[in-house]
Amino acid sequence: MDPVIVVGAGPVGLTLALALARQEVPCVVLDEGPGKDEPRASRTVVLREDTTALIERLTGVPMDRVGAHWAGWRSVRRKQVMREVFFDGTEPVPLHIAQHVLTDALRTALAGEPLVKIAVESRLDGMEQESSGVTAHTRGPKGTWWRGSYLVGCDGPRSTVRKLQDIRFPGRTAVERHAVAALRTELPWYNEALLHRMPPWRMSGPSAGEVTARPLPDGVWRLDWLLPPGKDLVTPELLLTRIRETLAGWSGGTTPPYELLDTGVHTVHHRLARRWRADRVFLAGDAAHLHGSLGTHGLDEGLRDADNLAWKLALAWHHGPHEALLDSYQTERRAIVAARLRAADQALPLLRGGGGLRSYVPGSARGHDSLLTDGHLGHGQLGAPGAYADSPLAPPPLEGEVPVRTSPGSSVIDVRVTAEDGTFVRLRDRLGRGALLVVLIAPGTGVWERRHWVSAGIMPQLAAAVMALPHHAELLVAESYPGAAAHTVLLVRPDGHLVTALGGVRPADLYTAAEAAVGGPAKAQAEAGASAGSR
Repeated sequence: MDPVIVVGAGPVGLTLALALARQEVPCVVLDEGPGKDEPRASRTVVLREDTTALIERLTGVPMDRVGAHWAGWRSVRRKQVMREVFFDGTEPVPLHIAQHVLTDALRTALAGEPLVKIAVESRLDGMEQESSGVTAHTRGPKGTWWRGSYLVGCDGPRSTVRKLQDIRFPGRTAVERHAVAALRTELPWYNEALLHRMPPWRMSGPSAGEVTARPLPDGVWRLDWLLPPGKDLVTPELLLTRIRETLAGWSGGTTPPYELLDTGVHTVHHRLARRWRADRVFLAGDAAHLHGSLGTHGLDEGLRDADNLAWKLALAWHHGPHEALLDSYQTERRAIVAARLRAADQALPLLRGGGGLRSYVPGSARGHDSLLTDGHLGHGQLGAPGAYADSPLAPPPLEGEVPVRTSPGSSVIDVRVTAEDGTFVRLRDRLGRGALLVVLIAPGTGVWERRHWVSAGIMPQLAAAVMALPHHAELLVAESYPGAAAHTVLLVRPDGHLVTALGGVRPADLYTAAEAAVGGPAKAQAEAGASAGSR
């Protein structure tokens, strides 16, 4: 079968290619550039815990070696500390990393991957698709035709794939603008991110009265100054003055020594593609959505796009048409991003409209800071990872379903599990292999040798039920899981979202849930595939 064609070699495209290769799907990545990224210290990304785990799993690189986990978060208004959060290991910690460092880690991992070919200096300029596959044409020194089973456009805001498929991309332009500087210096606090609203010192030039400082490794900080609406030019001289004023304001009036590494202007747009799938062509990342106001980060959602799509494409590539499963990519991911954009659009007038919030929320200043902290730290409607609660892949109501801390459709909590070979691993380490995960909660088994617990109690019955499932599944055992009683059985998708939790071994319920999780009965999938082929 033909490889999957990935258009675009940014973090989303490279992540998708790696995720597919880990599931034994060959890929061709069309990279219009020379095969490496220009280092830009001011171009950084913030990843949540689950997307950090995804990158670590794919690259084998501990991200805390190349990025910075924040020690805490501080929100300040004028001179008053409004909120402080210290990360002590009990809650997810954001990771801040330069984008070129992230891309380099992905490229290094791909260099040793025989199933992935990266075609540099290959810009897409045409494509055709039919029921059996997709043909893409590239121009450049090595311009040629490429044949693929599917094609995924990860080619950014000006996506050629999206334009060739005539998919509309409505939304808002320049929702926010920030002047950005990356510099090496010492600030009065160590490794804590800071949001300072309405600082007490006067800022030169246009200012909306908000500055954010986020640490990077090696004493580097990224500073963002929110700019007022309009197109005021940010000159180098003005930015240098802004840097000196801000550093002096934080350091008691004297500007500390600093080394300026990079500057830029970051403009945030809000856009959402009408469709994310056109038969065998898909969109992901910035080609499908643009957002990032109020501290949220679009790349984090783009990586979730790749994680969601990879296992579905892999299943279809290996086992034939799974139209309902492939359709669920757009249904699940577009709904999450649309909700994120709605939440940001509703909050923006309150946060950026002067005193408008006082009309809506008692304690306006704290309301401001709470909303902004949600976006920066990955909480609430602005920042929390979305759940696929209304997914078409959700099973019907099951008689044996029981509640646990994780609701169906949400990402599972990372706990220690015992694999089938008796080794201890993290639950998230078993994701992304194309298999469903069946996790039995069995207190006490962690101290037993595998040869004892594998044949004890309900394990033989559960193992037989797992063997009979309509899709390959891996059986794991956990000492505990938040909110789960002993003998609870969790069914987890390959991308780490909970399908259901069952009270005990219930083969019929487990089969029904697994069947739903891969898009429905095989017969229905075959009929859907035949119908798609006749269009």
